[in-house]
Amino acid sequence: MEVNVYDSVVAAPVYGDPALQGATLPPVIVVYSDDQSVRAAISAALGKKLPGETQEHKVVEFATADALRLYLSEKRAANLFILDGEAVPEGGMGLAHALKDEVIDCPPIMVIIARPQDSWLATWSGAEAVISHPIDPFTLGSKVAGLLK
Repeated sequence: MEVNVYDSVVAAPVYGDPALQGATLPPVIVVYSDDQSVRAAISAALGKKLPGETQEHKVVEFATADALRLYLSEKRAANLFILDGEAVPEGGMGLAHALKDEVIDCPPIMVIIARPQDSWLATWSGAEAVISHPIDPFTLGSKVAGLLK
């Protein structure tokens, strides 16, 4: 059973459906930033397929943390979160910390930071990976591929 979610992205429910047992679904990458240009840069850097992968992934973008929480409360799919640490009013590091506390079996989280000095805070937030602005497509792609394995 497929569920049609935001902007015609098709994904399966997070907690699964017995009818889907054994099905291979494309990974869903959730991107959060209040800045549309950052979301666009991440989506462009991810492309349709990750390095070394044969299966396409889906990207679901959110401009607000409330919209992302609503998405999760509806038990929608998420295999990886990419959160902008510079987002306002709720930054990606605070949101990462909250997701790690609130989501059972929370998928990996990557935080994008503006200053290298903030990497300790991204680690504190529970993020498994950190990259810096400006977004380098090669770095992003290889780190995302590693997190999804």
